[in-house]
This record gives sequence, structure tokens and C-alpha cells, in this order.
Amino acid sequence: MNDSLAQSILDDDDDTDLADHPTSMPVADDFKPDDPTLYLNRELTWLAFNQRVLHEADDPRTPLLERVKFLAIVSNNLDEFFMKRIGGLKQQIAVGVHKPSIDGRTPTEQLKTCQAQVREMHAEQNRIFDELMVLVAEHGIRILQIKDLALDARERLRDHFRANIFPMLTPLAMDPAHPFPFISNLALNLLVTLRYPAGSESYMARVKVPVHRDVSKRLIPLDGGTTFVTLEDLIVANLDMLFPGMVIDSAELFRVTRNAIVEPDMEAATDLLELIETELRERHFAPIVRLEVQEGFDPVHRGMLAAELGLNEEQDVVTVVGMMQLRDLFEIAGLDFPDLKDAPHRPVDHPLLANDRRNIFHIIRENGPILLQHPYQPFSTSVERFLRTAADDPKVLAIKMTLYRTSAGAILDSLIEAARNGKQVAVLVELQARFDEAANIGWARRLEAEGIHVNYGVLGLKTHSKLIFIVRRDYAQLRRYYHIGTGNYHPGTAKLYTDLGMLGCDEEIGQDLTELFNYLTGYSPPPSYRKILAAPYNLKRCIIDKINREIEHQRRDGSGLIQMKMNALEDVEITRALYRATRAGVRVDLIIRDTCRFRPGLPGISDKARVISIVGRFLEHGRIMYFRNGGDEEYYIGSADMMGRNLDSRVEVHAPVENPELRQELRLILDVQFADKRSAWDMDSDGHYTQRTPTEENAKGAQETLMAVAEKRLAAAGKHKEKKIRSRLLSHFQWRLRGND
Repeated sequence: MNDSLAQSILDDDDDTDLADHPTSMPVADDFKPDDPTLYLNRELTWLAFNQRVLHEADDPRTPLLERVKFLAIVSNNLDEFFMKRIGGLKQQIAVGVHKPSIDGRTPTEQLKTCQAQVREMHAEQNRIFDELMVLVAEHGIRILQIKDLALDARERLRDHFRANIFPMLTPLAMDPAHPFPFISNLALNLLVTLRYPAGSESYMARVKVPVHRDVSKRLIPLDGGTTFVTLEDLIVANLDMLFPGMVIDSAELFRVTRNAIVEPDMEAATDLLELIETELRERHFAPIVRLEVQEGFDPVHRGMLAAELGLNEEQDVVTVVGMMQLRDLFEIAGLDFPDLKDAPHRPVDHPLLANDRRNIFHIIRENGPILLQHPYQPFSTSVERFLRTAADDPKVLAIKMTLYRTSAGAILDSLIEAARNGKQVAVLVELQARFDEAANIGWARRLEAEGIHVNYGVLGLKTHSKLIFIVRRDYAQLRRYYHIGTGNYHPGTAKLYTDLGMLGCDEEIGQDLTELFNYLTGYSPPPSYRKILAAPYNLKRCIIDKINREIEHQRRDGSGLIQMKMNALEDVEITRALYRATRAGVRVDLIIRDTCRFRPGLPGISDKARVISIVGRFLEHGRIMYFRNGGDEEYYIGSADMMGRNLDSRVEVHAPVENPELRQELRLILDVQFADKRSAWDMDSDGHYTQRTPTEENAKGAQETLMAVAEKRLAAAGKHKEKKIRSRLLSHFQWRLRGND
């Protein structure tokens, strides 16, 4: 799940990752910023994050089908972890990299520790899967084996197989006359062992399980739609149709995971679109990093597969007990059982936009900037309305936008409509968005076909910023309007991720965005900016300068305070700067979703620091930075996490939030999350997380609280507007009663 919904926290009595974190304690009197024990490992803290996801699946307070959903998320996340992180470590080992990471581990050490931790996680997954299947069965939801079904049900399934599955199957023999077949990434496969009835010699064939979300789903529903059989079980039960006249001795399930890290040669690139298309083709044939086999897999067959695939059988082969590829449990989680799920969430419109159907540019110009909070406020009535209005408004002259991830729908439709209406439209489509490359190539070509100027950004940099920039003729002058966000322009994720956005028309920010887009689409040198902070140009330097400024405030009057909310803290320079601040006595409060190198609570080093992680029904994805600055407070929102790749190798934008009312909204978000007793977990100095224990008075988590806040704001705004209208009507009637016409 790209930028996945998964997020949960490690139970305080679970010591699965104790050996993966530093056991020695840095000494405050002999502080060395390069001391490896100061830093937690990137890969292992991400796995610890996924362990926290798994805890949500194990938590009986979570509704049953939501627990099933979290179990599916864990499986999906681990697939991506192997494709990206394990694949990257294996690449380093293959080219002879022995240099340890900042936390003191070589690639080989990291790989072994990661593999050991994943094995433990798999065992935990299997236990939870078994428990959840018992619980869902109490509600009539079952995954059965075909051999246990009644005869008439088996016959109906055989008819379904003959009509819908059999035509898609292609058995591939494996013998000296037939080379070992290509095995697709993350595809389920059956290794079939068979022989002629009168013979003793065994033969092997590979049958790919043709899982397709529209044609042949993994879980096939029986009568009523709550009882299922797996597609691979259906194939095994009907192998006699595929191999008529043969004796089937065994059919064993396996799956491979391939490396997704195929680095394009950016220096030699002459056409970025062609380069990314080539990378996608190469990824299809990338090296295999993991082989999963079903429990009971023949040891000889297992060794044969490992050898053919070039894997270390001891390290790279995983035995799966229970159901393989648990991500397919999303089909179970999506069943219509409202009582087994979180209460439906219905976003409420932003108070300034809810009942005001005027041109949205008039609303922004009259009221000042508007802070959007997704998914508590809908994407459709804010961001999509902003772009849709721009497409139709005759006073809008130009639209510029960055697209990192999106989907078919209102965003693309509005851009196309704007171009058809004669406006200048320029879109920067990031072709290197991991796992969305093919989709983005398709969007780029569709936009180009409509006459839209499509650009792919700056060579060597991913464009990860979330920006819409609009030039409009207001009266006798041109005014620049914008949306600056923390999340992608994707209506689907806007319902699942907590993100922030700001609609505004500040002149200086508008000038900054003008220069930024000129750089992204042209050849002008990286500009200096008036208000925005942009990576890779000034964002990291400015953050470190602001951290150092808090140190000075702390030394002067003891007022130093830094608060940051982000997905990950991995950058070493930022981590060091935070240690300098905490050693000087600055209070540092961090809300970090997953990867975190920083260790809070180290005596004499980070005593005044705390790190929490928020777990909830939505993926925490928004990014906020706060610096007290001696009372002259600063707030920023934007697209960048504190990771080396974001700060040094991507185009990112953070914008200041200067409006007092908007600052109050950000302050409320931070305060609510830091005070959360239901869905917050505290990191200790060794990198372990302990779940907070709520009381009846504070049983709601931060996300539930912010949902309620959004509803109350809208209700209050409606009453205020109603009172205002009544006041205007009363004044009008009084005016009429005085004899005016």
C-alpha cells in the first residue's frame, strides 16, 4: 500500500526487536555526534513500525473486520519492504559495500537482522490469522477447502473453473527440453509433480495462479458471498482437466519477490520518459530477493527452486504456515458488515466553503488563507472545487501543477477542461514515483494529447512537492492563488490519509511559486525564496538554522521549544541538530509515524525529548513544523519528511502558516495528538514503543477528537451564518417599516 494505511505500535511486552536496537547507552560527558549508539537503524525501525501495524490486527478493541484489514496491510507492507529495502541491501552486498551505516551496521548485518525479525513477524501473522478466522467464522465468514464442501457445491465450482479459469491457465513443463520458466514478481504459482499412470518417473510443471481483480479474484465467493474458497485450491481440485490422463502426486504453492530498485542512468539519459519505461521493463526481470513456500513443501523441491532462482535456501526462503499472500484479505475486510467495522466517517465541508457557493477565489481573497484538514474535510469540495473553478473561470489565465500520484477523475478532468477553455496549463508529472511509474506515464500522455504542457521536472531530482498554482486577472491586476499540501492529489488516499493543505493568495508566496515553477519547467537557476522553504535548495539549511536559533533562545531565557510532526526522521544532519538542541535544554516533541533514528530520554543528551506515534483508522501523513522562536512563533506545513532523500534529492516545499486563526488550528492538532491516551504510543530510549492506557474520560483517540472538532466547527459556522442572515433580514424589514422602499 504505497505510502500505506498501515500504522500501529509495538506492544510493551513484545521484545521481538530488542536485539535490533543499541544496547549501550551514549555517555553525556563524552558526547560524540558520530557515536553509532545515538542512532536507530532505518530498516529496523521501519520493521518495528510494521510490527505496530500488526498489533492493530491483534488488538481486540479494534473492530473485527478492521483487524482483518490491518493484517492485510502488514502483508502488503512486507512485500514492499522486500522489494525496496531488502532489495537495496542485497544490491549493496553484491557490489561489495562494507561501510557501516550511521548506526554502525554493515549491509550484511542489516540484512541478517531484518530477515530474522521478519521470520518472527511471519509467525505472529500466522497466529493472528488463525485467531481472526475463528472470530469471523462466528459471523458466517469462512475460507473453506474444496474437499470439505458438499458434492453439489464442488460441481458448481468445477463448472465455474471450466468456464472462467481453465482458459487462462498455461502449464509450463520443467525438464531438460524446457528451460526453467520465468516467475513473475508476487505471483502465486503451483509446482505440480505428476507422472504417467503406468510409469514411475516424475515430471514437474509450473502453473501460474491467474489472480485478477476483475476476472478471477483470489477468494471465490460461494452462495451468500461470505463463504470463500481460494483460487489456487480450485485449480488444484481440477488439475485433472489441465493434465488429462496423468497422476497428480503433489501441487505445492510458492511465490517470489523481486527487487524493485533498478537505478536508471540519469547522467546518460536523453529522454526521461523512455528511460523510465526501460526501467519498468527491467524491473520485471529484476533479481529475486525472497522465495515463499507453503508449509509441507517437499525439501527437495524447495532446494531445487532456491538453486534455480539463485537464492540462499537458509536465508532467502520463507515457509508460510496458513494462507500465503495475506494482502488478499482486503476482500474479506471489504464485506458489508457495518457492525464489524469502524463507524462510517463522513467528512464535513470546511466552514468557509460549506454554504458559500460564490467563486472560490472570491472566498479566498475575502477571508484570507484557508487551512484544509483531510479526511475530516472532503477533498472534493475543497481542492477539486479549487481546480474545477479555475478550469471554468474566464478570468483564470494559467494553471501550473505538480502531480506525484493521482488517479483518473476530477483532477485530470479539470486540467483537460482548462486547456480546452484556452488557458495555459502546465503540469509536472513525476515519472519516478515508486510503483506509480506506469500510471504516471499514462497520465502524462493523456494530458499531452489534450495540448497540456507536460514536464518531467529537473533531471536527477524527484518532484515530490504538492502544488497547484493559478494566475487570475483580478480587476486591473494579476493575482496568484495556490494550494500547498502535504498529500498527493489523489481522491482515494485523501479519504484514508490525514493530510493538510492551504489555499491562499499571499503575494510573496505567489512570487516564490512563480520562480519555483520556472525552475522546474525551464532552465533558470535555483532561486532564493522570500517565504517558502524548498528542497534541495534551502529547506535543510533553514531547518537546522531554526533549530540552532532555539538553542540560542534556550540559553538566553529558557524558552526553546521545537515540535515536529512527520512520517519519518532519518536524516543524520537533522538528527544531530536535534541532539544539539536537547543537550542545550531545548524541549523537543516529535510525532513520527514510522522510521526514527532519534533516541529520546538519553540521560544528559535527550532528557527533554519525547517521540510518539499515532495509531488510528487513518494513516497519519500530515507534516507540521513548529518553532517557538522566543514567542515570535513559526508554523510550517509541507511535503517533506526529514529524510536524506527528501531533503537532498527531491523538490519539496514547506510554506509558513502566518494567519493567527490557522495557527490555532495547527496548535490544536499538535496538542490533541500529544495528549492522546487511546491511539498514541511513546518511544523509549531503546526505540521500543509503549501504548498509552486510556481512561473512560479520554477513551477517544486523536483522530476521533479531530473528527468531532470538524463537525462542531461546521455546525457553529452554520449557526453564525444563520444568525448573520437573520440579522440582515431584520435590519432590512426595519428599514422597510421606516417607510423606505
